[in-house]
Amino acid sequence: MPRMSRGPKRKRIRYCIYCRHKFEPDYKDTENLGNLITDRGKIVPRRLSGLCAKHQRRVSGEIKRARHMAILPFVAENMR
Repeated sequence: MPRMSRGPKRKRIRYCIYCRHKFEPDYKDTENLGNLITDRGKIVPRRLSGLCAKHQRRVSGEIKRARHMAILPFVAENMR
């Protein structure tokens, strides 16, 4: 039996938080960078995070810098 359509799907518009609030990502800001990492320790892609291309590149570099300086973990702590 075919699935009934509930109408057109609306795509939610996501805005870059860094462009909206006019600040730049920093490796010392673990709260914002932690929101852009999955529970497995992967960097969230741009289509999910809603960042613009410029800030997604900058965020990925800052996450890697924070990992290298041991501010952020490379992997989740309780992986099985």
